[in-house]
Amino acid sequence: MSSLIFLIPAALVLGGLGLAGFLWSLKSGQFDDLDGAARRILFDDVPDDRPKPP
Repeated sequence: MSSLIFLIPAALVLGGLGLAGFLWSLKSGQFDDLDGAARRILFDDVPDDRPKPP
């Protein structure tokens, strides 16, 4: 029973940190374009070897 005095606050602090990290990622736009990242991984980047006009 004495271990619960340590474990319950530790679980609450870690849960709060996880929630804060999730809310920060929502606010910073990490989940804005989920489909774009899924499509971008399927296609190779084509290098632009054409000369640029002056």
